[in-house]
Amino acid sequence: MRKSFRLLSQVPNKNLHIDHDDFREFEPFEGETDLIPRSTAPGTEPLTVVGVDMRKDFNEANHYTTEYVNNLLVVRRAKQFVIDITFSRPMVPQDDFQLEFLIGADPAANKDSLVVVTFGNRTGTSWSGEILEARGTVLSLGITANAKAIVGLYRMYVAVVVGNGMQRTEKDPNTNFYLLFNPWSPDDEVFYPDEIGRTEYVLNSTGLIYMGTPEQVSERGWVYGQFEEGVLDACIYIMDVCRMPIQSRGEVTKMVRTASALINSQDDNGVLVGNWSDDFSMGTPPTTWTGSTKILLQYHNTGAPVSFAQCWVYAGVLNTFLRCLGIPSRVISNFNSAHDNTGNLKTELVFKEDGTPDRRNTRDSIWNYHCWNEAFMKRVDLPPKFSGWQVVDATPQETSDGYFRCGPAPVIAIRDGELCHPFDCGFVFAEVNSDLIFMVSDRYGNMTPKKVDTTYIGKMLYTKAVSRWGPEDVTRTYKHPEGSPQDKETMAKAEQYGCARDQSDLPASKLAIQISAQAGFVGEPLKIEVTFYNQAELMKSVKAHMEIAVTYYTGVASS
Repeated sequence: MRKSFRLLSQVPNKNLHIDHDDFREFEPFEGETDLIPRSTAPGTEPLTVVGVDMRKDFNEANHYTTEYVNNLLVVRRAKQFVIDITFSRPMVPQDDFQLEFLIGADPAANKDSLVVVTFGNRTGTSWSGEILEARGTVLSLGITANAKAIVGLYRMYVAVVVGNGMQRTEKDPNTNFYLLFNPWSPDDEVFYPDEIGRTEYVLNSTGLIYMGTPEQVSERGWVYGQFEEGVLDACIYIMDVCRMPIQSRGEVTKMVRTASALINSQDDNGVLVGNWSDDFSMGTPPTTWTGSTKILLQYHNTGAPVSFAQCWVYAGVLNTFLRCLGIPSRVISNFNSAHDNTGNLKTELVFKEDGTPDRRNTRDSIWNYHCWNEAFMKRVDLPPKFSGWQVVDATPQETSDGYFRCGPAPVIAIRDGELCHPFDCGFVFAEVNSDLIFMVSDRYGNMTPKKVDTTYIGKMLYTKAVSRWGPEDVTRTYKHPEGSPQDKETMAKAEQYGCARDQSDLPASKLAIQISAQAGFVGEPLKIEVTFYNQAELMKSVKAHMEIAVTYYTGVASS
């Protein structure tokens, strides 16, 4: 039998000396047996969180995000990722906890910016969670973000039910993580149907941008750098500084349309300042840039728009933005691209009676080439036919709903002339299908059409080919062969939607001119050959005026 002892004195006394003789043996109290010290029953002590492991290497290998140079976890929505939670003791059936995911400055459940994931019988939200494995005090949890979840940087908390309340973990930046679009998931609006395409349009961090003229196509290498350190943070910063609503960041159509405005600084303090002059003294010449990373990091670090850009720079940076967030994208170059200020299908070049260009009265212009982007997505706001590649253009040319932006415009809608669908299909259609009209202005300002060329605009459209360093001709995705029945049907349909064409009945010209020139360098003699072809039966005397000027690729003459 165990012995029980009673302490003679429990009053502190600095003069009191206690040794073994100060205890006297006694029998248990009446009704007692041996006295055993009381302790908490196993599994009833409060459950607390000891640590969280975001399983970065494991998750990123499964989410195609290992290339992101970032200390935080990067995963994609609509695919499960794993988190290990270490508790203070093994779980028992009575325990209850939840994970809370927050994004933005004012998270709210009704805006999907506060998401609760439960693991018991309680109902959670649109994200799902399951306990994959229990190893002593460690639980492995599988989390799957909804296919429409907001994209961006999330904060995570573990909340344990304690009594009638919740005890949450403290804020820990190490448990923050990035959630991106998922082109590998059929449930995501950006799903791309084949692996080769996903590798090219999402994971490829370098590319080619095509420039020049239809007769002399050149290429420029561009480093998109979507995985470089700081680029993902810069892309999120762009959305924050331009105040893109948090709840819109999970909808790809809104994301892409907003991005086309954010990349230019025209009206929202966006990333790039355009400059089509020959004075770049206040910034960097557009031709100096070779990639997007430096531009994005400079914008993120300074908060000020970066100088300067032209169309291929806008397209390169927008491509980085889209691929970084997980949206399949590519850069398109349209050769002989019309910039029609009047919103019809007539690109008018005005000449004086003596044949010299009347630049003061010429409002439209033709660019040797113009670069924009295509983004691949499901258009949930349109019939299924219009899903797929969408034109989106960050170069500030015309306003759309009050902002300098363009798209997303379904490429198939442009090809088929179905211009009633959003967004900006008519403008893009004119860029590739306008009629080129040569007008002569008399001394009183009257305009007379002299020649109409229906084949000059949108001569061809190029993009980098998949898995090889060369061009892919995508002209037929934008327009049917000139003069074909499908082409005539498309143009007639476009007119029904308000795109006016020139209906002048001009006699066929009896004179043809061919001009050829050899490429040369500044300061060297330029050899030009002009050949006149008389297609009439009678001899003709020709009076010609030739003007040679250095022009930008936008068709504007250098002063």
